[in-house]
Amino acid sequence: MISVDEHRAQVTELLGRRPAVSRPVAECAGLVLAEDVTAAVSLPPFDNSAMDGYAVRSADVAGASEHAPVELSVGADIPAGRVDVPALPPGTAHRIMTGAPMPEGADAVVMVERTDGGTTRVRIHAESAPGTHVRRTGEDVTSGTVALEAGTECGPAQLGLASAVGRDTLAVYVPPRVLVVSTGTELVLPPEPLVHGQIYESNSVMLGAALRALGCEVTTVRSVADDVDSFRAAIEPRLADIDLVVTSGGVSAGAYEVVKDTLTGAGVTFTKVAMQPGGPQGCGTWDGVPVVTLPGNPVSVLVSFEAFLRPAILSSLGHADPDRTHVRARLLETLTSPQGKRQFRRGFYSHPEGAVTGVVGPRGGPASHLLAALSQANCLIVLDEDTTEAAADSEVEVLLL
Repeated sequence: MISVDEHRAQVTELLGRRPAVSRPVAECAGLVLAEDVTAAVSLPPFDNSAMDGYAVRSADVAGASEHAPVELSVGADIPAGRVDVPALPPGTAHRIMTGAPMPEGADAVVMVERTDGGTTRVRIHAESAPGTHVRRTGEDVTSGTVALEAGTECGPAQLGLASAVGRDTLAVYVPPRVLVVSTGTELVLPPEPLVHGQIYESNSVMLGAALRALGCEVTTVRSVADDVDSFRAAIEPRLADIDLVVTSGGVSAGAYEVVKDTLTGAGVTFTKVAMQPGGPQGCGTWDGVPVVTLPGNPVSVLVSFEAFLRPAILSSLGHADPDRTHVRARLLETLTSPQGKRQFRRGFYSHPEGAVTGVVGPRGGPASHLLAALSQANCLIVLDEDTTEAAADSEVEVLLL
């Protein structure tokens, strides 16, 4: 057996780093920048008003108050977007709107609420020191500097900034096109009626949802029979159009292990990982396409995805920290774990108000077929390879889902 960390490293190395592509800014939400974004313009690109009001020379309104207002003639209107802004002569005011360029000669803005709102002459009831309500050129971003660093995840604010500094496209890492394959002659697709010995296929639904949540483009091939020729016929014609194959089932040590039988010696290495659930694993390439093979039981599939595939895909997309949040929590009941294996138990985590740490209790037992318990869980309780018993009230590691 190899360790969980060793297999995770192998899968991460297999996937490597996705190639960078140029995409329109509006299509980059959730993606990671492959290159720095240098500002083509300063933000703001010119001195502008932070308020609706009047652009003034601060010296002209010195001492103005409610009881002793200053009256000035209004010279011009400056709405946002005006490009032919006249200079401000001494002893006058220009009516100005938020975002409009400051006129030459003006060094302050009096907000309209501190005036009588006049259009030809205005009575100003408050003085305004130099710089009041003025947004200075480059106070947010200076032209020629790095506005967003490579490795930044593009959320709404980051995309807004990229557009504001003049970018219409960005170099980003795009998620892979993934082919998800579930194997097993016993698998039937709902709503076909079951006969004794058959079960409904669910692994491709789970994996597809988990991969799409990372932005992947997913195609599924469901319920491939345990026959090498059938498996090859279903998969090989699709390899040219995808970036990653993820299989479930057919990788254990028994007979009729179709994935193992097909891909052993073809570029995929199969192994046993010291974990529960999810021991049988494999990874490699098939005709140059990365392949990650997962066991067949539903809980093993999702645990394996969390332990290996999710962090490897996020790393390939440039995420600096691909891990789920880990916390310590007080265990509500005693758990046992096999010596030498890292156990992932389904659990439910909460943090009572006022408590120093959160608490966690198991949902269901350790068996890999208990899918209902997984659907009720919001975390995985992680018991390391040296732990055979975690007592109630002890602290354990929790992986928040």
